[in-house]
Amino acid sequence: MLTFNGAAGGDAGNVLLLHAFPVSSQMWEPQLAPLAESGYRVIAPAVYGFESTPSRPGWSMDDYAHDLARLMEALGWKSATIVGLSMGGYQAMAFYRLYPELTKSLVLCDTRANADTPQAFSVRQEFRKAVMEKGAEEAAARMVPNFFAKETYESNPSLVEKTRESIVRQAPEEISEAMRAIAEREDSTEMLTEITCPTLIVNGMEDIVTTPEIAATMHALIPGSKLELIPDAGHLSNLDQPAIFNGILLEHLRSL
Repeated sequence: MLTFNGAAGGDAGNVLLLHAFPVSSQMWEPQLAPLAESGYRVIAPAVYGFESTPSRPGWSMDDYAHDLARLMEALGWKSATIVGLSMGGYQAMAFYRLYPELTKSLVLCDTRANADTPQAFSVRQEFRKAVMEKGAEEAAARMVPNFFAKETYESNPSLVEKTRESIVRQAPEEISEAMRAIAEREDSTEMLTEITCPTLIVNGMEDIVTTPEIAATMHALIPGSKLELIPDAGHLSNLDQPAIFNGILLEHLRSL
């Protein structure tokens, strides 16, 4: 069973929060209490090998989606809004492809639908090798500077350091496995046109990893979707501007 952070909430609905690479599900702390206080049952699972979740060598996005469905069944959830940021977005799209009947709505944050190009795949393999040679600190050094808006990175060192610490706590082997799963993910571009559940796309306006242009392309392909761009936010838009992010997410949930 997947391990998770969670908050009890009430009967307003169920929400799954799927985290980015290579941070842990603790990245959703600014969302857990506000969602629960608004009546939602909310959990933030960790990917295999992160936090206290058991390792699963060779895992895929589909494997994770199947375990999310089993987790929902164990909790007695008939459906949920699936919120995924970056890697979590890949998992959310895999979940919808496999379990559309369990998906009440989708919230795709700072993510992309297309698979890696050969060049991107090669870069990820080099990343994996560097992390295995130098440790989790290498992953933090490469990733954290790209996570936040410039203003946040310069003015909120405690948030930057907390994010860095969430990465270096993970085992290099598990970071490498997660990167492999990302590199081998399926292309979801064609599936976007077939999504029928309410879908919200959220992106930081200063995200240099998955740009607002990428978000707009996804929005154009998903029928009836809504696009929200958050000013002064980078790739981890939920941490960069949590109040704005929470407001957008709650507005979406209340519209269901």
